[in-house]
Amino acid sequence: MKTQKELDFLESYIPELANSAVKKAYFDTLSAGKSVVEVIGNKIYEIFPDGTKKYIKDIDLPIETKQKMFTI
Repeated sequence: MKTQKELDFLESYIPELANSAVKKAYFDTLSAGKSVVEVIGNKIYEIFPDGTKKYIKDIDLPIETKQKMFTI
């Protein structure tokens, strides 16, 4: 069984791993000749493998939230 310190250390890498996985999926999709959808500012665009962008629609700006921690 891992100690709490070890678990905290491993969990600290989750955001970095998730970010890497999303970037890989983004480029894998474009490499496969398919388009991806991306939010840039407050607009949604479809991005094509050749780098062109097609505007889809405006969206509301994100709402800032405070991070909360709960003990279970």
